[in-house]
Amino acid sequence: MTSDTPSASDPAVLRRVAAAALLGTAIEFYDFFIYGTAAALVFGRVFFPGLGSAGALLAAFSVYAVAFVARPLGAVLFGHFGDRLGRRAVLVVSLLLMGLSTAAVGLLPDHGRWGVWAPVLLTVLRFCQGLGLGGEWGGAALLLAEHAPPGRRGRYGGLLQLGPCAGFFLATGVFLLLDGVLDEAAFLAWGWRVPFLASLALVAVGLFVRLRVAESPVFRVERVRPRVPVAEVLRRHARPVLFGAGAVMSGYALFYLTTTYALAHATADLGVPRSPVLGLLMAGSVLKGATVVLSARASDRFGRRRTLLAATAGAAGWSVLLFPLLETGRTGWIALALLGAMALLGAMLGPVAACLPELFPTRVRYTGTALTYNLAGVVGGATAPLVATRLTAAYGTAVPVGWYLAGLGAVSLLCLLGLPETRGTELDAHGRRTPAPDGGAAAAR
Repeated sequence: MTSDTPSASDPAVLRRVAAAALLGTAIEFYDFFIYGTAAALVFGRVFFPGLGSAGALLAAFSVYAVAFVARPLGAVLFGHFGDRLGRRAVLVVSLLLMGLSTAAVGLLPDHGRWGVWAPVLLTVLRFCQGLGLGGEWGGAALLLAEHAPPGRRGRYGGLLQLGPCAGFFLATGVFLLLDGVLDEAAFLAWGWRVPFLASLALVAVGLFVRLRVAESPVFRVERVRPRVPVAEVLRRHARPVLFGAGAVMSGYALFYLTTTYALAHATADLGVPRSPVLGLLMAGSVLKGATVVLSARASDRFGRRRTLLAATAGAAGWSVLLFPLLETGRTGWIALALLGAMALLGAMLGPVAACLPELFPTRVRYTGTALTYNLAGVVGGATAPLVATRLTAAYGTAVPVGWYLAGLGAVSLLCLLGLPETRGTELDAHGRRTPAPDGGAAAAR
């Protein structure tokens, strides 16, 4: 890199940025994940009584999907101000929106007290959650990518991807603890609200850390401020947005089908107790974190696209085995199914926080990165649990869900083949993407 390129930050600054990105993302994903766990376990009975078990679950997952529709809108909204005003301030606002919306869910009366207004307000609050998270991940990824040197960008991006692992571990752990100390009546009456209200304390900690982070050095020297960043992204960078979203979508689907739909299917349809499944998912989040680190570092050595191709191919193959193993109802096979899925998921997600920012120039990088990542969530996160619920109801078994998931993996592989290799790209002071002369190998070393 040239001497005037500011992304080669002081190590102390880079460590502070990494800590703030990891902590803030963990908190935001904790907020997001507790809804998914509550939707699988209690929301059907609390907010949609009288629809029957399948209908109530489908209704809960439909509201769950609303956030994924809101996330691209949040990406455009927060991306607009992130590309025009800066990354840091926008990340503070997204954290506040997410935390306050989550806490409000914990205070929301149930259907028995507010009738139809209870699920209506739940939908509104879920939409606000989606808006907040739509701006979170992209901005945090940019802070790391624009501070880190290209030879270690994958490694630092992997730290960001540990945030969802930590958020999921914490969210699942809270529900597991409540399940162990409360009976069913207390859990349905008020216990499920505790994780949502606890978000307020977590957000206060996150704000304290995030307000101490410096603005991205690459953004500070970028003089071009597009009036409407999303218009430029769609006009000039539609290919990386579409192919990038397609490449990431199967990872979204694998995660939410494993952690949300499989949880609901195992406990409601197969009669497996909640606690063992929650415990396995917590163990899976630890394993996922380990493979995130390994694949993120591998992407610095072997390339982003090559690492993602290998991980996505492995996940597509595992998808065919996931639900047959789950439907045995035996703890050992269920453990193999869930832990294998989570390990492959971590390998898929590790390089993403470095890869997506490298696809866009500085002036529209926030909007481009956030929009790509969150469009993937519409197909992979919003529709996958709904499709899975209908497939299981139609065929009487969840085995076809695995083939559906494998099909999404095949589409992701084709999209990855349409993306360039970005390892070694320099996010320079003038907003250009400048590949290293040897394709990134020197930077990786």
